Amino acid sequence: MEEKGKKGAAYEPSAEDVDVAAMPGINFSTFIFSLNSSALVHLGKLSAPGVKGKSVNLPLAKQTIDILGMLEEKTAGNLAEDEAKLLKNMLHDLRLMYVKLRDQGA
Repeated sequence: MEEKGKKGAAYEPSAEDVDVAAMPGINFSTFIFSLNSSALVHLGKLSAPGVKGKSVNLPLAKQTIDILGMLEEKTAGNLAEDEAKLLKNMLHDLRLMYVKLRDQGA
């Protein structure tokens, strides 16, 4: 079945589609790394893609950290040892960064 774009034209992949196809496969580790990156952006440690500069958004950082915490609880006993360690260490680091920024009044 042919996909149609705007005005009934045949679908042609954009540069963005090609870039997505070249990305690594999704597994648990890449998924939590993605959430970690999001938290780091909200903590002002990384720039958001396509944005110059960094900004702090503690409510969004907390929400993302809480999602990772929920994943840790819900997957307890079901992860490979390296996945569980990765998640535990990631959460420890993010929580420390969050508390430090919160206490500084960021």
